[in-house]
Amino acid sequence: MELLSILMLTLLGLLQMNDTTEVAFVGDAMQHGPQLRAAAQSDGSYDYSDCFALIEDDIKAADYAVANLECPLGGAPYQGYPLFSAPDAYALQLQKSGFDLLLTANNHCMDAGSKGAERTVKALDEMGMGHIGTYLNADDRSKRLPYIVDVNGLKIAFLTYTYGTNGIPVKAPVVVDLIDENQIVADVKKAKDNGAEVVCVCVHWGNEYEMLPSKHQRKLAEVMKSAGVDLIIGGHPHVVQPMEVDFAVNSGRGVATVYSLGNFISNQNDVNSRGGAMAKVLMARYDDRPVLLGVKPSLFFCQKPIRGKDNYVVVPQELKDSVRADSKAVFQSFMRNAENLFEKYNINID
Repeated sequence: MELLSILMLTLLGLLQMNDTTEVAFVGDAMQHGPQLRAAAQSDGSYDYSDCFALIEDDIKAADYAVANLECPLGGAPYQGYPLFSAPDAYALQLQKSGFDLLLTANNHCMDAGSKGAERTVKALDEMGMGHIGTYLNADDRSKRLPYIVDVNGLKIAFLTYTYGTNGIPVKAPVVVDLIDENQIVADVKKAKDNGAEVVCVCVHWGNEYEMLPSKHQRKLAEVMKSAGVDLIIGGHPHVVQPMEVDFAVNSGRGVATVYSLGNFISNQNDVNSRGGAMAKVLMARYDDRPVLLGVKPSLFFCQKPIRGKDNYVVVPQELKDSVRADSKAVFQSFMRNAENLFEKYNINID
C-alpha cells in the first residue's frame, strides 16, 4: 500500500479515486454458560436474534466483516468455560447479522477435542460461512489458503494465527494455525504470489486483561510489517488495546495495527472486559494501487440480561439510551476507560 493517507491526498486525487472499501473487525465472540442458558428455548433450540440486533446495521454497512469465533461448534452437550462448545445457531446468527468471515484459530479452538474442531469446520462449510484458522488436515489447509476475497474490487488476503490452544494437543490430522514467524512470512508471500493486493493477518496474542501491548506483540508486529502485511488485527486480551497507523519508510506502505479489539460478546465481569471495539478499515484504489485511508474505531458494550427476561445484547456507544438503568454505571466506566486509552495511545487514528 502506498505512502498516502487521506490527509495527504489532494482534492483532485480524491475525485479520481474509485469507490472506497470498508472492512470491519470485532474481537472475541464468546459463549459462556450463562449465555447458553439465556439463549436456550423450551423446545431445545437456541435463539440469539436479540444479541446483535442493535449493532447489525454497523456490521452490514461494511463491505466485509470479520469476527473471532472463540468457541468450537462441538455439538451437544453444549457448555461454557473452561471447555467451550457452542450450538450451530450461534454461528448462524453471526452470519445473519452480517459477518462474512469467522476466525477459528484461538486458544479455545480445541476445547471440544479433535472431533469438535473437525465438526466446526464442517458445520461452517455447511452454512456457507467463510472461515480460516483450523482445518481438517494439511491438504484442507493448502486448499483453503491463501484465503483471498475480492472486496469491492480489492483483492484482500486474510490469514490468522493463535499463540496456543490452552495446552490441549492438536492431534493429526487436524491443523491449527499457530504463531510461527517463518510460517507467517511464507503464507504472506504465497498470498501475494497468488494476487493479493492487501494482506490482513488476524492474530490471537498478548496478555489477558492488559490494556497495553506486550513486547512480544510489538516484536511480532514488526516482523509482519517487514513481511509485507498491511493490516494487523489482534484479539485475546479481552480488553481493548491501542490502534495505530504508520508508514513504512522503505516500502512506502501504510500499515494499520490494532493490538486488541477486546470482547465482542461474553459473560466476563471485569469492567474493561464488558465490551470492545469495532475497527473499520477504510481503503481505496488510487493510481491503480490500494491506499490505506485510515481506521475508524467505535465502541460497544455487552449488556447482560435480567434473569429470565432477556438476552445478552451488544449496545453501540451511540445507543446509550438503550442501556438499562442498572447497567449504566459499568457502561460509563467501560467507555471512559477505553476512550482514555485511545486518546493517550492511539497513533494516527481519527
